[in-house]
Amino acid sequence: MMASRMYIVLFFVLCQLVTAALSGKPSNATTQINSNSVLVALLDSRYTELAELVEKALLLQTLEEAVSNHNITIFAPRNEALERELDPEFKRFLLEPRNLRSLQTLLLHHIVPSRLSQSEWPSELTRHTTLSTEPLHLSNLDSMKLAGNAEVVRVDDVFRPDGIIHGISRLLIPKSVQQDFNNRRNLRAISAVKPEGAPEVDPRTNRLKKPAPAVPAGSPPVLPIYYAMAPGPSLAPAPAPGPGGPRGHFDGESQVKDFIHTLLQYGGYNELADILVNLTSLATEMGKLVSEGYVLTVLAPNDEAMAKLTADQLAEPGAPERIMYYHIVPEYQTEESMYNSVRRFGKIRYDTLHIPHKVLAQEADGSVKFGDDDEESAYLFDPDIYTDGRISVQGIDGVLFPKSDKKDSNKTESTKTVDRLQTAPTSRRGKLLEVACQVLETFGQDSRFTTCH
Repeated sequence: MMASRMYIVLFFVLCQLVTAALSGKPSNATTQINSNSVLVALLDSRYTELAELVEKALLLQTLEEAVSNHNITIFAPRNEALERELDPEFKRFLLEPRNLRSLQTLLLHHIVPSRLSQSEWPSELTRHTTLSTEPLHLSNLDSMKLAGNAEVVRVDDVFRPDGIIHGISRLLIPKSVQQDFNNRRNLRAISAVKPEGAPEVDPRTNRLKKPAPAVPAGSPPVLPIYYAMAPGPSLAPAPAPGPGGPRGHFDGESQVKDFIHTLLQYGGYNELADILVNLTSLATEMGKLVSEGYVLTVLAPNDEAMAKLTADQLAEPGAPERIMYYHIVPEYQTEESMYNSVRRFGKIRYDTLHIPHKVLAQEADGSVKFGDDDEESAYLFDPDIYTDGRISVQGIDGVLFPKSDKKDSNKTESTKTVDRLQTAPTSRRGKLLEVACQVLETFGQDSRFTTCH
């Protein structure tokens, strides 16, 4: 921080020297920024967040010219008002390079090109010109000084020969900047709607009817994720090429291995890792999808939840894949993004890879609850176990089933024989091994696996 402040001070001096050299005028003490300037004091004050914004807005030379012509008064928001109390979306808007003019207008709105100390503070509502195009109103209210809608919490906090800094409680937002932010937000919402001219997919080949235009490396794939997946629960080789393919922008295989290793290291998710690696080909499938540029969010049931699965629920062909597909959302979601969504909209239905089923999410007890009813619901239990920008893993405390699977499961329960009801229960790992051996024996391949005997 100290080094950056020194660089900014040197920048002031260099700007002045360059200006003097280009104009052919010698630099002198009346035009140079000295160490006693209010601008230098701003860098070493309690308003460092504002000083950094001024630097990012490329306003140093503008302010240097202002203090060389007249005294200035800076209304500086507290660091806390810019760090923790400012709307994150609005702050992100200000820091986008395309919104540089809005950031400059906002910062210049905090500076009055005249000296206004406590003794010169107006006794009634007055309008003052700022370095932006919009004026600032100063007033007194019950012995409390106000600058716009912000309380002046530190009057004459920094006092220098060429200016004064008053500390204020919050950021001042001009109407023009607020309007720019609203327009940009509305434009983003409109642009999120799928255009009518979206690429068409041939249902026979799962390929685009017309070749997609070239896109930069790392761009989202044009083909929807459902057409890049392996067809059906048998998990035949997917049409999407894996790492090293023509669109292999990401090393999906390594990322999938990394997130499974993280599950094992985190603890409490060994059964899920076991299913991904040993009972299905999902790990390979996910690696191919991520290599193609797709993003995934895994709702990972913990070991306690997985232990409640019965052998019958896993015995049907493709059942483990269907269960896991229902826990994979083809979006990149974090705990914060999901909680903010359910808190704002109440209930959200996320697409899953188990087509056409969606998983319902809603706010409950300060967390996110998944599932359509209380009996088969699960809470977000371990947030952000793994987040690398492509794969997000969120731990939940239950196994989710779509409504159709629940009905089938109820039918299976009602047709159980007495002999099966009297069968001794087996462990969770024993259930998985039993189902795997049954499948292998069906195809006459058990002789290669001694663990089945």
